Amino acid sequence: FISYYEHNEVRRTAELVERLMRGENVALITDAGTPGLSDPGLRLIRECIQREVPFTIIPGPSSILTALVGSGFSTGKFSFCGFLPVKSGQRERELRAAADRSETTIFFESPYRLTKTLAACIDVMPDRQLCVARELTKKFEEFRRGTAGELLAHYETHPPKGEIVLVISER
Repeated sequence: FISYYEHNEVRRTAELVERLMRGENVALITDAGTPGLSDPGLRLIRECIQREVPFTIIPGPSSILTALVGSGFSTGKFSFCGFLPVKSGQRERELRAAADRSETTIFFESPYRLTKTLAACIDVMPDRQLCVARELTKKFEEFRRGTAGELLAHYETHPPKGEIVLVISER
């Protein structure tokens, strides 16, 4: 096993591609999520494509799709926008863009910023239905649906823990 994360990804990518080119088997596994999707791995995939090194994707559980389906919102067309920005101004711009979309929009969010994000959603999209999907495919999995105001009232008295996916309903 070798570590592969944001701060050593450049160096490790070169090492892993060389191993693959020597015919070794390499598996890239994350502790949560899918490699290359808001997690390290995209650099390795791009390098394999550029060098014509074959690879196989073995999909596992996806918090994005689990949250989308569990939200009960439209699944016909959706946008996944990764993690919401940490800075409030940038986060508000992302939320305004989501409010303008006609399709369902999905973000990853930190439990430490969820109440700030929900407060911003009250200003940007007060009547839109949202779903906070938490700890998906784990023991304490939770889907909580409602307006931003309803969800904020809940999470102000019950601070969220764990990994969070925020789903914003279609317009």
